[in-house]
Amino acid sequence: MKSPSFCLRLFLLICLAPLLFFLVGQGSGGGWGPNSDRSHNNITILLWHWPFGPSYNLEGDVCWNRYRIPDCRLVDQRSLYPSADLVVFHHRELMNGQERLPLHLHRPRHQKWVWLSLESPDNSRYLKPFNNVFNWTMSYRRDADITMPYGKLLPKDCDTGNDSSTEDIPKNKSILACWVVSHYEPQHRRSLVYKSLKRSIPVEVYGRLRGSVLASIDLLPTISSCYFYLSFENSISKDYITEKLWRNAYQAGAVPVVLGPPPDDYIAVAPPNSFIHVEDFPSTKELGNYLRQLQLDKERYAGYFAWRHSYQVKVYTDWRERLCSICPQYHSLPAQKVYHDLEAWVRK
Repeated sequence: MKSPSFCLRLFLLICLAPLLFFLVGQGSGGGWGPNSDRSHNNITILLWHWPFGPSYNLEGDVCWNRYRIPDCRLVDQRSLYPSADLVVFHHRELMNGQERLPLHLHRPRHQKWVWLSLESPDNSRYLKPFNNVFNWTMSYRRDADITMPYGKLLPKDCDTGNDSSTEDIPKNKSILACWVVSHYEPQHRRSLVYKSLKRSIPVEVYGRLRGSVLASIDLLPTISSCYFYLSFENSISKDYITEKLWRNAYQAGAVPVVLGPPPDDYIAVAPPNSFIHVEDFPSTKELGNYLRQLQLDKERYAGYFAWRHSYQVKVYTDWRERLCSICPQYHSLPAQKVYHDLEAWVRK
C-alpha cells in the first residue's frame, strides 16, 4: 500500500502537469514575435489614448504581423499600465482637456513617459503643466528622442507599404501649378506668397477656398496633371515638412515648390534636386519666371525626377506603425532624462 505522502505527491503532479505544459508552451511557441523564446524581452508600449479619437485594431502581435518588428507589444488597455515599459500620450487631447495624465497612479521606476505630437509649435499650446513629466519626445523633429517624420526615402527595392508608384513622370500634365488647401487663412505666410505668385503665373486651387474639395481618391491623380505643386506648410517651423511634400507632390509626380522651414531642413531629408524652395528666389516674380522656363525645358524638368531611379517615398499614415517603430531604438534611448521645460524644447 502506497504511503499518504506518495499519494499526495502523485495528486499534485497530476494537477500541476497541465499548468506546466501551458507555461512551457507559452515560452516555446506562444510568445510575442516570431520566436517564443524571446517573449521575456518584449517591450510593452501602452498608448494611453488614440490620437484624434479613432482607434486601430491591436489584436494579435501587431508589430510583428504587420511590420516585422519583433519583441514589441503595442497595447491600449490601461489595466496594463503597471507592466508597461513606456506610456505614450498624444498632446492634442491633453491640450484640449479631453484626456488627463494618470498622475494619481504609482509610476514604476523603469517606466518612461513619451510626449507625442506631429503638430507644429503654433498648434501646440498648454505645455507648461507638463514640465518635469515626460522622459522622451516623439515628433517629426530630427532632434526628438524618437523621430517620426511624415515621410522618408527608402531604396527602390524596399517595400514601402504605400500603394502609389513613382516609376515614371506622369504624362498627363496640362496645368502649370496647383495647390490643394483645406484651411485658408489670409494672414498666413503661405497665403501671402500664393497671392503674390499668382500675379506671375496661373495657379489652379482646390479645396474649400475655391469650393472644389477633392475626394481622397482624386487627390493624387489631380495633382499628377500639374507640373508644379505648391507644398506650402501652414506653419514655418524647424523640420516641419508634412505630407504636402511626401504624398501630395512626390507620390503624385509633381515637382514641389516648397514653403516651410529653411532650405537646409529640406536638403537634410529630401532627394537632391527634387524640390524648388521659395526662399531661393528674391521675389515671387522671379520664381514664377523660373517655373515657366522649367516647364518648357523637358530635359531640365526631368532632372527633378532623377532621384526616382534609386529611391522611393515612404509615407506614414498608420499610428500603429509609428508606435511599433519605437521598439528597435528603445535600448539606445537615454535611460535618465526628464524634460524640465517642455515648452522651451517645443518652441526652440
